[in-house]
Amino acid sequence: MNSRLFSIIRKEFIQIFRDKRTLALSLVIPILQLFLLGYAATNDVRNVPLAVFDQSHSPEARALLDAYRAADYFKVSYSVESDVEIQKLIESGKAEAGLIIPPDYAARLREGNAQVMIIIDGSDPTVASTALSGAKLIGQSHATSILSEKAIRSGQSFKLQPPVDVRTTVWYNPDLISAYFMIPGVIGMILYAITAILTASAVVRERERGTIEQLIVTPIRSWELVLGKILPYTLLGLFDTLEVLLVGHWWFGIPIRGSMLLIVLISVIFLLSGLGVGLLASTVANTQQEAMLTVWMTLLPSIFLSGFFFPLEAMPKVLYYISYAMPLRYYLSIIRVLLLKGVGLESILPDVIALTIFGVVIMGAAALRFRKRLD
Repeated sequence: MNSRLFSIIRKEFIQIFRDKRTLALSLVIPILQLFLLGYAATNDVRNVPLAVFDQSHSPEARALLDAYRAADYFKVSYSVESDVEIQKLIESGKAEAGLIIPPDYAARLREGNAQVMIIIDGSDPTVASTALSGAKLIGQSHATSILSEKAIRSGQSFKLQPPVDVRTTVWYNPDLISAYFMIPGVIGMILYAITAILTASAVVRERERGTIEQLIVTPIRSWELVLGKILPYTLLGLFDTLEVLLVGHWWFGIPIRGSMLLIVLISVIFLLSGLGVGLLASTVANTQQEAMLTVWMTLLPSIFLSGFFFPLEAMPKVLYYISYAMPLRYYLSIIRVLLLKGVGLESILPDVIALTIFGVVIMGAAALRFRKRLD
């Protein structure tokens, strides 16, 4: 490394450590995002408030309620005396589901045709779908246990066997923990956002303070200035990646089944896109505020069209095809596969190639435009 490039890199690190807000942004914000998204952004709905209108007051009804209490889908929060009270609780948002047990529930249960009603608040589709599937699952499980008890009491030795036995197995995330899906996505979002924002702000800050002209008149070549500016933020981005990986692994239990070397190498390739976007933003912005807004114009579509929050398969076809233009899409696909499945390079090669093309093109265009502006 020549002395001119080393001087630029050293100057940039000094500037980073002097600017406490930049340092906090690059080191503390990723951890805050990790905890917020790891805990808050989850589809694992539990303890849905349930209002119960029990008109039977029989041991059979209490057994049904015990089945709902035993599962963690619902929390029996209210015991009411009419269906009107259930309606008021759901309208007020205090309860999100209601269970109505008819007066003749015990008698009909002995006859084999008992029915109960579950009312679910559909204003939140995520909670409603989970509550609906949970209510059906609990009901089916309770019905099966009742049939088994009847068979035992009658002295029948045969086993109740359904005509079709569907046995399921979930690989890689058997407990279906949302954090296993969300936290790898946080790594990609942090890498893209932090590197793009900090790179754009750093270059524009030089222009605001008038120090960019001082650098231009020195013997420093334009490529040395570009490289010296982006290398410190490349190292910061990699440090953030390792930081989030370690916290996600030790705190949230996210497995790291793939090669760490491969994860780091692909992260470096992805950093080219983030750094390139930041460098491009710095060439069109005259203030740090303009640079931030320019980066956010690219960041928001990337987040929503990359599969970070919403599955790509559920998007309209137009948006699905647009998502192919988002480098974050390929990185999220790669990092989730590496962490959860532990595959090798051959399984992710198409995404790696696409990510490399995006990185080289974006960084090349940014470097050329930045150098032309310096000239």
